[in-house]
Order: sequence, then C-alpha cells, then structure tokens
Amino acid sequence: MNGPVSSVRAAVRRFLDTAQPEEVAVAVSGGADSLALAAAIADLVPDAVALIVDHQLQAGSDQVASRAAAACTSLGMRARVLTVSVSGPGGPEAAARRARYAALRPERGLVLLGHTLDDQAETVLLGLGRGSGPRSIAGMRPLDPPWGRPLLGVTREVTSAACAELGLSPWTDPHNSDPSFQRVRLRTEVLPLLEDVLQGGVAEALARTAAQLREDCDALDSLARAFDGDCCEVAEIVDLPAALRRRVLRRWLLGEGVPELSDSHLRRVDALVSAWRGQGGVWLPGGFVARRSHGRLVLNEQQP
Repeated sequence: MNGPVSSVRAAVRRFLDTAQPEEVAVAVSGGADSLALAAAIADLVPDAVALIVDHQLQAGSDQVASRAAAACTSLGMRARVLTVSVSGPGGPEAAARRARYAALRPERGLVLLGHTLDDQAETVLLGLGRGSGPRSIAGMRPLDPPWGRPLLGVTREVTSAACAELGLSPWTDPHNSDPSFQRVRLRTEVLPLLEDVLQGGVAEALARTAAQLREDCDALDSLARAFDGDCCEVAEIVDLPAALRRRVLRRWLLGEGVPELSDSHLRRVDALVSAWRGQGGVWLPGGFVARRSHGRLVLNEQQP
C-alpha cells in the first residue's frame, strides 16, 4: 500500500498528466495541505515557484509567511511572498479570499491550490445549506484555469501524514479552530456527526455527488451554447426546460459583463421570461438592470 507521500505525489502526477500546464506555481499557506502539495511539485516540476500570500490580518503574519517560504526553499523551490491589503464588502473571510486570488492570478500557466477531499465536502455542504443551486453544490473543479486542485481526492489526514513523513512542520491557522466561521463548525461538528450517523464515507460521497453534478452542469451548459444570440427574444427561449433556459440566460448575462451572478439573481431574470406579469426590472451586480420590453430582454446600466 502506498504511503502518504507516495499517495500525494501520485495524485499530483495524474493531475499534471491531464492538465499539461505551460507553467506551474503553488500557493502555499504553510499548512499541511499546501506543504504536502509543494513537496510533490518540487519533485515533479523542478522549476515551479511557491507563492505565499501575507494577508496582514494577524500579528506576526509576516513571520508565518517567512517560515512557509523557508520550508519551500528547503524543498528546493523558489519562493515569493506576496503582501496584500484586505478590504471590501462581505466580511474579512470573503475580502481575504478576493485579495488572495487577485495576488495569485498568473499571466500564464496554472497556480495549484491545496484544497483536499475534506474541503470539497465542506463546500458541497455549504452550497446545499444555502440553497444556492446545483452549480454551487457541484463544488470545486480539479482544473479551473488558471487554478488547479490536484488534491481533491486526497484527505487532510493523508496530507498531514505526508508532512510528518517528510519531516515538515506545518503551520496551524488559528482561524481553523474558530467556531465563528461556518466552515469550521461544519468541519468540527456537522461532518463528524454525519460520519457517525451514516457510518462513514460521507466526505467521499459528497465529493462523488459534486462530480456527478459537474457532469450534468457541463452537459446543460453545452446545450445552452446553441442559443447564444437568441435569448434576448423571449419567444425563442420561453418554452425551453427551466434548467436549460436559465443557463442560456446566465451565458447572456455573464457575456454582457454582469459579475457575481447568484442563483437568486438568475431566477428573478428568468421570471421576466417564464412568469411575466408586467413586473419591473431586476437589479444585478455591477450596476446593471435587466428588463423585458416589447418581447425582448434588455440589459442597461443603472443610472447614478
């Protein structure tokens, strides 16, 4: 049976064989998941670079970043620390995520992230609990350029064991034990309870469910592409099945520049087609309003 280091390396090798990236970088927080990923990449892609983001949200965050960089250097990797300023709407967790992804986004190639099977299970549960639609419950994609997630089939238990086998000392983020974060409570309370009630295998089952939903979403998205250019005409799409019609609308809205389109936004726009009662426009992120006028959907920018 493969040991933890071999298991991590095999997962990363399978990902690289499929993705064939032009260049590779690894986002490293200093935790066990990203360190185990960095160690595998150091062996398989010798010219890869480690990227460490310092969010400056905790005292001593610069020291944590320096230790992560030193650990990557000890593995034979080049390491860069990216210092960011966290601000904006949605709370500190969402703001930190936006700042991190903006700093990590490459000009070419892929940046690999250390998300594991456990992270995938938590993501699916969060999407299910929020009722945010199949696209959210479908979880994270292994390959979502410019991001790559080679460890979505590997558990945290394995990544921690891989670090121990390699003699690496991961950093433990205090936020990972703070019950004020929903994801922490899922990790420490909800998933263990589900594992007990359903007698194990819950994380793996949730990941399989996500994979099946991604396949369904991809199939419907492919069908929706055939209606590009038609969805402004209500008569062209009103009789489509609801799941397909909403994907046609989603492609139109995103193509017009509407950002951060939620399932709730999409359903309200869909009601302009499927439940028309003369209602007013739908306000959307990015300063847009979708309206129905003379049998057509139109998208305008909101007036200041």
